[in-house]
Amino acid sequence: MLYLNLDKKFQPFGKSIKFENFVFNGGEPHIKILENLEGGKQITITTRIQHFNDLGLLLIAVDALKRMGIQYLNLVLPYFPAARQDRVMVVGESLSVKVYADIINAQNFQKITVFDPHSEVTPALLNNVQVVSNHAFVSQCLQHEKDYILVSPDGGALKKVYALSQYLGGKTVVECSKKRNVQTGELSGFTVYEEDLKNQTCVIVDDICDGGGTFLGLATELKKKNCGRLILIISHGIFSKGLVDLMTSFDKIYSSNSFKEVDDNKIFTQIKLNKNTLL
Repeated sequence: MLYLNLDKKFQPFGKSIKFENFVFNGGEPHIKILENLEGGKQITITTRIQHFNDLGLLLIAVDALKRMGIQYLNLVLPYFPAARQDRVMVVGESLSVKVYADIINAQNFQKITVFDPHSEVTPALLNNVQVVSNHAFVSQCLQHEKDYILVSPDGGALKKVYALSQYLGGKTVVECSKKRNVQTGELSGFTVYEEDLKNQTCVIVDDICDGGGTFLGLATELKKKNCGRLILIISHGIFSKGLVDLMTSFDKIYSSNSFKEVDDNKIFTQIKLNKNTLL
């Protein structure tokens, strides 16, 4: 298998086909494959999409490979863009996840691999999709932890957290909820459905951390319920407001590099995705 790693900082399977790319002054991405490739080869493209030009680079890379005679293409896209925009909440919004899915489906990939998608909507919209759960990733984060309970941050995460619990040998799950204003996105009303956590280590597991408001609110409520150490495990770390506030509330934070690179420190550890966590 050959790999074309479009994000040069993200190489989960190792060495990439050589290429060069740049952006024209008009804003258009450009790519040139620098190796001679045989038409019968199967190539897997890996990439991370942080903005629409990253999607543009993926599309022109596919076109370049097809013009070189490559017919069998796979895609590894661990963080699927707009996955949180999987339903229309108010009139005037777009179903953005479907827009991205339609564009990617049009490339006719043999297989599309996504890591811990936000909901079941993303894999339902994609053709030839392979969903990789967060189980191996979370297990790697917790390899040095012995006694802990899992915390589901809201109803949307509950099904996945119970599946994770089973994988980890039947860990206790504490259920939580929150309220969100669909007009403004403002969070309120965090609830932990447990009266006394008895100083147990609590591990919050979720797919995405953007600004971190959900986890800061939950940390406050968990401490009111007598939790012990607090650990946060996030599959896709956007961290749009940084880590400072989160690090004051949590004893340990883990994230993968599915979205971007973040430097480790005494509280935060980034787990690099590789064949063990993506296959």
